[in-house]
Amino acid sequence: MLRDGLSGRDLAIVGQVADLRLMTARQIEVIHFAPTDHENAAAAARACRRTLERLHRERLLVRLERRIGGARAGSASFIYALGPVGHRVLALSTPRPRFREPSATFADHTLAVTQLVVDLTTHARAGRCDLLVCQPEPVCWRTFSLAGAPAVLRPDLFVAVGVDEFEYRWFCEIDRGTEHLPALLRKCRTYEQYYASGREQAAHGTFGQVCWIVPTKARADRLRAAIHADRRLTDALFSVVTVDRAVGHLCGGAR
Repeated sequence: MLRDGLSGRDLAIVGQVADLRLMTARQIEVIHFAPTDHENAAAAARACRRTLERLHRERLLVRLERRIGGARAGSASFIYALGPVGHRVLALSTPRPRFREPSATFADHTLAVTQLVVDLTTHARAGRCDLLVCQPEPVCWRTFSLAGAPAVLRPDLFVAVGVDEFEYRWFCEIDRGTEHLPALLRKCRTYEQYYASGREQAAHGTFGQVCWIVPTKARADRLRAAIHADRRLTDALFSVVTVDRAVGHLCGGAR
């Protein structure tokens, strides 16, 4: 069987691409090809290129036509998704979908979520925190009852981060500045409804705060003001930070 010929690292790469849906070659290299495991950073990069070429050739992974930084960026610009053989090797219970090139908007948002996972992982490896839970979609989705009807909350990511004796639990929402504020506020109201249901508190004893991660300070200020002005929302339930401050904020302010 093909699985028998794969290394633990091969399976970890394919599994993580399946979980996160899209990863760039550089993101895969950062997580799975640490320079400390190779002669130097250049050797780690070469090993990553060889591995990804093989996984692509064997259809465990597929490459998007779109690249990050264009063709001049070389192999580091490739974006990978789960391939048909990868789906079979992982024995996923979901039907194998026919691959379609995602839209630029979907790819940009998905890779931003992946980058947050990468940043938290490297932060944890540096000993600055413990990444206790990391649930991408759809594992992080929450079902609850709303006015007697089933409802679903769809965060972009759920994480639990340990720093010293504290544990910080977060529902993460990645905003790329493409949605109007009313759409973001509607999502906030779904969180408010889920909070009022008490389901998360009953399961875990607490309700994680919602962290909106936005591209600019101006966007953060506008969203923060809009949440504060909406009387249907509990101000303390939400926080808004820019991308450059996200990891520190999720770690309780640790840098």
